[in-house]
Amino acid sequence: MTTPRRIAVVGGSLAGLRSAEQLRALGHTGPITVFSAERHLPYNRPPLSKEALVEFDSATTEDLAGRLAFRRRASIADVGFRLGTPVVTADLHQHRLTLNSGAELIYDGLVIATGLRPRRLAAPGPERGRHVLRTVEDCVGLRAALRPGSRAAVIGGGFIGCEVAGTLRGLGHDVTVVEPAGAPMQRVLGTDLAAAVQRHLTASGIDFVIGTGVVGFTGDDAVTGVELGTGETLGADIVVEAIGSVCNVEWLDGQGLDLSDGVLTDNRLAVAGGPDAVAVGDLARFPNPLFDDVPRRVEHWSIPGDTAKRAAATLVGTPDDAAPFVPVPAFWSNQLDLRLQSYGSPALADAAHLEEGTLDDLTGGVIVTYRRDHRHVGAVAVNLSPARLRELREAFTAVEVSA
Repeated sequence: MTTPRRIAVVGGSLAGLRSAEQLRALGHTGPITVFSAERHLPYNRPPLSKEALVEFDSATTEDLAGRLAFRRRASIADVGFRLGTPVVTADLHQHRLTLNSGAELIYDGLVIATGLRPRRLAAPGPERGRHVLRTVEDCVGLRAALRPGSRAAVIGGGFIGCEVAGTLRGLGHDVTVVEPAGAPMQRVLGTDLAAAVQRHLTASGIDFVIGTGVVGFTGDDAVTGVELGTGETLGADIVVEAIGSVCNVEWLDGQGLDLSDGVLTDNRLAVAGGPDAVAVGDLARFPNPLFDDVPRRVEHWSIPGDTAKRAAATLVGTPDDAAPFVPVPAFWSNQLDLRLQSYGSPALADAAHLEEGTLDDLTGGVIVTYRRDHRHVGAVAVNLSPARLRELREAFTAVEVSA
């Protein structure tokens, strides 16, 4: 792939920002333009479900976006940021993008970084009182809707759902988590640790409804309750829908790409069937030989930076771009007095082993390791120092990875 002269980065996400930085770091001197559907410069999203709901209670969306904005490196001072300017269609073979204004532009290299949006429940009932949490506007809207003693129903027991539940409970609200699939975060944590986290959060005042879904919402102008599949109605003034995400890939329709789950790429993050295009962040579906040859998307904090570095090398054609891309996914999650940290891909495991601590007292520190076919694939630490988890991660990455 020849070095592009004009690079378009579609998506003002962290992955888009890091891609621009990495392109400059690798010596690309041509024009780089970042097109963002959001009106704000790239900002940090994890605080939206935690401290942003607590500490910045008087901040406007502009104030909050400014406080959470990433510091931009001097190397990208000349990178153009077109805010509030989504790309609506693309012709990858003609290297042409169409903006929401109808304007068209030509690029030489393309970085796809449009990320995710929250999935919404397809259930009847009033819309007012129903919230998601992905943008600063979502955060400010949820915060403004809270009243003393609000009854909050969080639909979805994943990491975002449990973080929001913990934050709202810490603010003094009554909180119930509805999760049809089992204990919270079970897909990643495994049965035993997920059950232990549920017990801990329940003891902290968060209620759980497990094994049933939502069929509708009650209320006239605003939500007053959540109708469950069991026939029961759960009283609620506030509903937070945390049922997963949808990849923002519609603008790539009709290009012959595999968009069945994000954007399919090879291990170098080159888009399959998309010339001079790479995909980054949590919509890139790539194989990681650290685990196997199955292409997967990874929605972890570490992935935007890792994929940006690899994708930039692919676009500019660096000498080491033939080396296999073997990132180690990593994330953390704060839920009341629990801090969960993980590396690897525990969700791939077929067995979990308690290495340290006891599941009856998560606050005292716990490490669980995960294996698939007797091979180590990851670990989760609860309330342990980063240094201890780093030791395990370094031992993991020291294992030779076959290309």
